[in-house]
Amino acid sequence: MHEDDLARARAKWRFRGDDRPEFAIAPGPGQESVWDYPRPPRIVADPREVRVLYNDSPIANTVNALRVLETASPPVFYLPPGDVDTDRLRRERGSSLCEWKGAAAYWSWVTDDGHALSNVAWSYPRPFREFEAIRDYISFYPARLACYVGSERVGPQPGGFYGGWVTSDVVGPFKGEPGTGGW
Repeated sequence: MHEDDLARARAKWRFRGDDRPEFAIAPGPGQESVWDYPRPPRIVADPREVRVLYNDSPIANTVNALRVLETASPPVFYLPPGDVDTDRLRRERGSSLCEWKGAAAYWSWVTDDGHALSNVAWSYPRPFREFEAIRDYISFYPARLACYVGSERVGPQPGGFYGGWVTSDVVGPFKGEPGTGGW
C-alpha cells in the first residue's frame, strides 16, 4: 500500500481511545472497556493460559500470548508459533490488509481424517515495523474453533470478519455489530 493510501486509511477512524463515547458500556470491577484501547493498537503480553481446540483436540496452548488492543474491538490474542501445532496448518490463498499491522495470511486446519477447516487462523508474516512483535504469531477465530483464556471459553467478535476474543473482562459495544463501520 502506498504511504498516502496508508495515511488516509489510518486517518479515517473517528474514535482513537482518547475519550470513551457516551454509548460505551462502563466497565465494572476487573473489566476493560474496548473504548479505552488506543488506535493505533497496542501490543500487550498476557501471561494467562490460552488454549485452542478442535473437537477437544489441542491445536495450541501457551502462557506467552500477545494481546493486540484496538479501540472498539475486543482483544485479539496472538500465539507464538512454537506453542501451536503448525504441522497441521495449511496456508490459504488470499490475504487482507490491516492499515496498522500489514498484510494478513490465512490458515486452514487439517483434521485427523484429512479434511481442511478453512480460514480458522491468520498471521502477519511481514508486519509493518510497529507490529514486528507479532511476526508469524498466529491468531484463531473463536467462531470457528474453541478458544479459551484461562478456563473461560471465548466468544467471537460480531460481524464474521474481525477476530476479536470476547471474554467477560471486556465490555463494548464492539466493532462488527450493525452500523459500526466507521468505528
